[in-house]
Amino acid sequence: MIFFLQIFVIICFIGIIIVLFDEKIDYLIYSILFTLVAIVATNLLIPEKTTLGDIILAIEWEVVIFLIALFTIIEVLEDKQIFEEIARRITKKFHTNTRKFFWLICLISTFSATLIEDLSVALIFIPLVIKSCRKMRVNPTPFLLGITICINIAATLTPFGSAQNIIISNAFELTPIWFILNLGLYFIITTLVTLFLLDRLFLTKYQDKIEEGYKEHELTIIDDIIDKSVFNRNIAALLIFSVLLFIIPNIAIVGIIGAVVFVFINPRSAEFGKKRPNFSFYLTKSDHKLVYFFICLFILVFCMEVNGTLKFLEDIILTLPLDNIFIMSILILVITSILSGFLDNAPVTVLFIPIMHVLINGSGIAATPLLVAFILGINLGGNFLPQGSACDMMTLELAKKNSVEDLNYKKLLKVGGLFALVHIILGILYLAFIVFVIL
Repeated sequence: MIFFLQIFVIICFIGIIIVLFDEKIDYLIYSILFTLVAIVATNLLIPEKTTLGDIILAIEWEVVIFLIALFTIIEVLEDKQIFEEIARRITKKFHTNTRKFFWLICLISTFSATLIEDLSVALIFIPLVIKSCRKMRVNPTPFLLGITICINIAATLTPFGSAQNIIISNAFELTPIWFILNLGLYFIITTLVTLFLLDRLFLTKYQDKIEEGYKEHELTIIDDIIDKSVFNRNIAALLIFSVLLFIIPNIAIVGIIGAVVFVFINPRSAEFGKKRPNFSFYLTKSDHKLVYFFICLFILVFCMEVNGTLKFLEDIILTLPLDNIFIMSILILVITSILSGFLDNAPVTVLFIPIMHVLINGSGIAATPLLVAFILGINLGGNFLPQGSACDMMTLELAKKNSVEDLNYKKLLKVGGLFALVHIILGILYLAFIVFVIL
């Protein structure tokens, strides 16, 4: 019966992955349904290991709390249009110099994506870039490619650059300092190489092509989105929040402190015209679907642990030749990249964490190359296909909405896939540097 339970839970896990591919389906309701069915079946056959307390403890609550707090902070910043103001200031200052504008807007959007989710960065920067390019009368395609491709690299720099990184860093107790020391060089090299290639291959090609047919009022850059004092205090709070993430090891505590501070410095109008902090407004306005989705994944992986599926995988892994750390690192990078390219990277992350624990604890080999390979594979693999990255799909949608005719699915598939391959190759070279030079 345990064998059939293992198959049943695996089917539930695969079911969650399948529903993610259909945008017309609310993936959350099906995720909850599959999880409930799996936990009920497990409880019927193994009741002594699936009590309510066991299920609650299986959820990574530190990750859940931090994600809720982070989404609340992002909602405050978006409500106050902080990043729109940053993009506006850059556009206003550098829109007369195409190359400087390209490099700066790509770098700023990339560093922004190390703190907030890539989808929010795309929604903030891409419309303003299109508007600015029309003012300069140049094709926006190379700028949109630069922003989209570089944003995808941003997740490699910090433990909070993506939801997957938050889970990985919590599971292996990886600090922001660890990320900077072990992935900072890769981030810098890959970002600069990507921008240089985009500059030479695309920006130079499009730079002299004048676009016609734009009316003068469509070319005007927006002035003064928000009050200067509002902007300054939110930027100061964002800097303090970033510093706290490096100082305090518990991300849940930092998240709660950050969310409370941002809500208090951005009061909303209440009764009788008074302004008061309104935490519930931002909390209810935030989209927490991803949080609930991760809770479902944690519970499903718990079911796999209880029914012995993970133990079976661990036994297979321990039979592999684990003496060559470089080969093992490349295998992890390639396998997680491929899986993340064809599947959603969230379930791949949660499923691979127990496997990574076995490799690190059971083999006795150095953990750093394996973890670097895991982080790179999870974050970069989804960029091979546009539908593997929410940022890529948002870029296509905004390009279509704003009539950017030269940027379509085929072009983004070709260019994005090419640069994803470049990033993976650079990742392999970087792993070689870690294994043969650093260790």
